[in-house]
Amino acid sequence: MQKLRVGIIGLGIGEKQIPAFNGHPASQVTAVCDLSSKKLSTSKKYCSDAKQTQNADEILEDPNIDVVSIASYDHYHFEQVIRALQNKKHVFVEKPLCLHYKQALAIRKTTEQYPGLKISSNLNLRTCPRFIRLREAVRLGELGRIFYLEGDYLWGRIHKLKDGWRKDIPDYSIILGAAVHMIDLVMWVMGDKPIEVQGYGNQMATEGSALRYNDFGVVLLKFENGTIAKITANGGCVYPHFHRVAAYGTAKTFLHDLSGGIWLDSSDPKATPIDIAEAYPGVTEKGKVITSFIDSIVDESAEPLVSGEDVFDTMSVCFAAERSIAAGRPVEVEYI
Repeated sequence: MQKLRVGIIGLGIGEKQIPAFNGHPASQVTAVCDLSSKKLSTSKKYCSDAKQTQNADEILEDPNIDVVSIASYDHYHFEQVIRALQNKKHVFVEKPLCLHYKQALAIRKTTEQYPGLKISSNLNLRTCPRFIRLREAVRLGELGRIFYLEGDYLWGRIHKLKDGWRKDIPDYSIILGAAVHMIDLVMWVMGDKPIEVQGYGNQMATEGSALRYNDFGVVLLKFENGTIAKITANGGCVYPHFHRVAAYGTAKTFLHDLSGGIWLDSSDPKATPIDIAEAYPGVTEKGKVITSFIDSIVDESAEPLVSGEDVFDTMSVCFAAERSIAAGRPVEVEYI
């Protein structure tokens, strides 16, 4: 069987995707695109035989490309996703899927016009062994009844906001660019979708810089069963890049921070915490989002780690958070 031919647009994070696509027996990167000739040259060490171009149209319109991975700047995603689908290509897109709710509705409508095509997004915290273990524990009831969770996206890379492309594009969003990972993780761990969102944001860490948008956001998610989750996207923090997670249940607590990971099964201060054995961050596992996506294309019975429905649900919550921050009040989530 001929391998699926993959074209990658954007060789920042896109370059890191090449080993995952090429490592799958059913896919091969055959074309790469970037505006930078230097990045194109560097990518040769991963796919020396791939066609190189600085024009995304050459990938989006190439009838010989079966799968397009879109890792371009955020404001290009919508148009490129739509065009890839219209050209009958499966789509793997870096988060965020797009920047506006109406754009997501248009993408949803387009996917319905091409039901045989798959779409997914690189929400790769689902591949982390430590978070997989938390999800399993929630499913098995080990924590009792979950009443509160926290997910903090501690970016620790303020230079990317002050000096990188994010300051130059229209409508950059710290919610869509960072909080999206933690929102998706909490929903995945819970196996549930929130019904209401309250959000706040500010731009104190990068004040006076060229960035025109919030560098910090905090979001409260309310689930129908009463569970509350707090999500932060902390773009300007003085902190190593990290994903801090906590889950509080009636029987057990999960804590994951810079000091390590522990389970607490007693409130007694003399009780010994139980170390979490599973790895974080599990970098070598990140490619599983891509390989499971390819699996789902070649075998319709295979479930991708991140489905199209998952992507639309997570984006729906992110857009609700954006509306709440703008309005200064809680809003209901309108699922796409």
